[in-house]
Amino acid sequence: MKTTLDPMIMLPPASQDIDTSRALRDRESLEKSCRDFEALFLQSLFQSMRKTVPESKLFEENTSTDIYRDMLDMEIANKIAQQQSIGLAEQMYRQMERHLPPLK
Repeated sequence: MKTTLDPMIMLPPASQDIDTSRALRDRESLEKSCRDFEALFLQSLFQSMRKTVPESKLFEENTSTDIYRDMLDMEIANKIAQQQSIGLAEQMYRQMERHLPPLK
């Protein structure tokens, strides 16, 4: 038994109009994804920097302290990515925006 797929069935017609609202949603989604990635990058950066600092014997270290510190790092990273940005999200957005359908 031979099965074949017609490639024209899978591809949308070339003359199909691009929905402007969908294009805007795609851009908003890409921007949010870039900001989220920047926040994850910053959080990872904070964790790596924290490992270089010697531990102090002044305060007791335990699991809850580590969890709180990770939550604090995550929140600070999110705020920086949303409000101040280090420029990573903008560069990623500009680079990937070229692959989105054009706005009308």
